[in-house]
Amino acid sequence: MTLSKMIYEKSRHLPEDKAQEVIDFIDFLLNKTDNTKPVDECLLALTPEQREAYDCLDKIRIDWHGKPIEDREEANARR
Repeated sequence: MTLSKMIYEKSRHLPEDKAQEVIDFIDFLLNKTDNTKPVDECLLALTPEQREAYDCLDKIRIDWHGKPIEDREEANARR
């Protein structure tokens, strides 16, 4: 039996309010997982062409009123 089937079978026997808690928890885990996925994992999935484009974009530096901006955090801090 797969994990998803096990979750389904066990959840069928829960009262409505507890089943809602399970759904909320699953949503929480999904959001947590999506937001904390390391960038390095994403880079591993790139094709060679995408990797080359990413490397070119990574080298771009923006000049903001005579002051270069090296990263997004710095750019947001200057707003």
